[in-house]
Amino acid sequence: MKNQIRQIFHSSKFLGGFCVMIFLLLLMIVYPLFVTDDPLEMIGQGNFFKPGTYISVTDTVDTDTYTLKLDNVGARLESKISVEDRADMADWLEKFGGVGISQIDVTDAEGLIRLWEQYYSKDAAQDGLLISKKKYYARLDKKIDGILEDTDLKIAAEDPETGDISIAETIPANAYVNTKDIATKRTFILGTDNFGRDVLTELASATKTSLMIGLVAGAVATLIGLILGLLAGYVGGFVDDTIMFVTNLFTVIPSFVLLILISYSVGESARGVTLVATIIGLTSWPWTTRSVRSQVISLRNRDHVNLSKLSGHSLFRIILTDILPYLASYVVMALIVQISSGILSEAQLSMIGLGPATTKVSTLGLMMSWAMTYSAHLNGAWWAFLPVIFSIALISFSLNLMNIGLDQVFNPQLRD
Repeated sequence: MKNQIRQIFHSSKFLGGFCVMIFLLLLMIVYPLFVTDDPLEMIGQGNFFKPGTYISVTDTVDTDTYTLKLDNVGARLESKISVEDRADMADWLEKFGGVGISQIDVTDAEGLIRLWEQYYSKDAAQDGLLISKKKYYARLDKKIDGILEDTDLKIAAEDPETGDISIAETIPANAYVNTKDIATKRTFILGTDNFGRDVLTELASATKTSLMIGLVAGAVATLIGLILGLLAGYVGGFVDDTIMFVTNLFTVIPSFVLLILISYSVGESARGVTLVATIIGLTSWPWTTRSVRSQVISLRNRDHVNLSKLSGHSLFRIILTDILPYLASYVVMALIVQISSGILSEAQLSMIGLGPATTKVSTLGLMMSWAMTYSAHLNGAWWAFLPVIFSIALISFSLNLMNIGLDQVFNPQLRD
C-alpha cells in the first residue's frame, strides 16, 4: 500500500491535478473565514457592477482633502469618451461638419472635442442619418459639454430655518482624498451579479455546493454500478442477463434525456441540491456497471477465487475479500470521473432551468443560468460568467488529470 501511494504521488499528472484541487478546497475553506457575509446577500441596487473598490460619496465630501497637481482633464476624457464615441464623432465631423479627414485625430481626445464643440450642431443638415443616431449625437454632445473645463465643485445646502439655498462648501478641482481615510467602502474583486451580489463570495460558495453535488452524484452512481457490476460479473447466468438487459436499456436512452425527464417530473418545489445530485447519480451508473462487470469476469476464475470457492466461502465474502480489493483502484478512478460528470450535468440542468430550485445556496450552474438569463454576455459583464466557466473547467481539469495519473500508476501498459 505504501509503495502504491508513493507511486501515485510520484506521478506528475496526478500531483498536478491534486495540487489544483487542494487549492480550490483551501479557497472554499479559508475565504469564508475572512469574508463572513451571506453569499446571496443583495448588496448592490442594480445589475452587474464592475470589479473595483466602491466608496461612499458622502464620506468623500467630509474627508480631509489633499491638493495634487494631476491632469484631471486628461483622465476625465479617457474615462468618459470611449473609442467607439471618438470614431462616431470623427465620422460626423467628416460627413456633416465639413472637417477634412487630415484634421481629425481620434487619438487626440482633447483636440477632437474642440473640433466637435466648434462644428457640431444638432440643427445641422444630417441627410441620410437615422433619427436614433441623431439623438445619440445629441446625447453625446450633452455628455461632453464642459468636459474640458477644470472648474471647482460647489455644494449647496438648505437652511433649516429659512429654507434658503446657499453654497456650503467649494471643492477645488485638484482636491483629492485618500481611500484609507474613507470610513465606508467595499471592494468587489469580481464585481456583482444581476442581483447585486458579490460574485467572488458567491463563487466560493457555489464551488463548494457544486463539488458536494458532484461527490453525492458520483458516490450514488459508483455504488450502484459497482454492486450491479460485481453481481453480473461474478454470478453470471440469469442474473447477468437481467442486469445487462437493464443496463443496455439505460445505455440506449441518452442519460441526459432521462435526467431532464426525471428532474421535470419531480417538480420545481422539490428540486433541492441533494435531490438533484441523487437524480444525476441514478442516471449515470450504466457505464460503471459495464466496466466493473468486464473486470470481474477476468478475475472470477483466478486461482485464489477458485480456492475460496472450494473452501466453502460465501458469495459475499468472495466478492468482498477476493475480488473487490483488485478493483479498488479502478473504483476510485470511476468515482473521480463520476464526480466530474456530476458537476457538468448539474451545470447543464441549471442552464435549461431544471437545476436546484433554492434561494439559500448557489451552484456554478445556477450562476451561469442567472448570467445568461440577464444577458451578462451582451452587457459586457464578463465577471458574471467567465470566472464560473473557469472554475468548472479547472475542477474538471484537475479531476481528469488525477484520473490519468492513477491510470498510469495502476495500468502496466501505460507506465513509462
